[in-house]
Amino acid sequence: MTRDEILQLFRDSGALLEGHFILRSGLRSRQFFQCAMALQDMPSVERLGAVLAEKLRRYEPVTVLAPAMGGLVIGQEVARQLSVRFIFVEKVEGNLMLRRGFKIEPGEKLIIVEDVVTKGGRVAETVAIAREHQAEVCAVGVVVDRSNGTVDLGVPMECLLPMVVKTFDPDDLPEDLRAIPPIKPGS
Repeated sequence: MTRDEILQLFRDSGALLEGHFILRSGLRSRQFFQCAMALQDMPSVERLGAVLAEKLRRYEPVTVLAPAMGGLVIGQEVARQLSVRFIFVEKVEGNLMLRRGFKIEPGEKLIIVEDVVTKGGRVAETVAIAREHQAEVCAVGVVVDRSNGTVDLGVPMECLLPMVVKTFDPDDLPEDLRAIPPIKPGS
């Protein structure tokens, strides 16, 4: 899939929104990627997962680890495409944790898959959990990188759709955004 095809998929599914949005990071933006809208269509998931899996195949993982909720659908599809195990971390009292009996073995080669990265907080937390279990975190794969290439997770990051999206501190908004009530669509 080309960059334009991926963008069109997001537009067609209603996953690329325009307005005034409050991001998980607390920053504000004129654009919001609600990947869940694109990832509700299984043929789209399969197409995106295939392209991301091909980018990640060279790292030879045995496991895909994803942060819930955003990474669940695409992470599972990438694992399916690579024919490897899929596990996830989930929030418990505001912090991500490995639960449900999932185990990570010391030295286990894994990749982390997420839908959207802006500041990389949830992915960094997932990397830390994997490293606490002494896993070898080979790479991170994301569908959309909203960080403008600034996120450094200490491992290679493969992305399907790098975006240059302006974000703003809520105390320093441009005039047009101040005139629009902010929406927190959820992520």
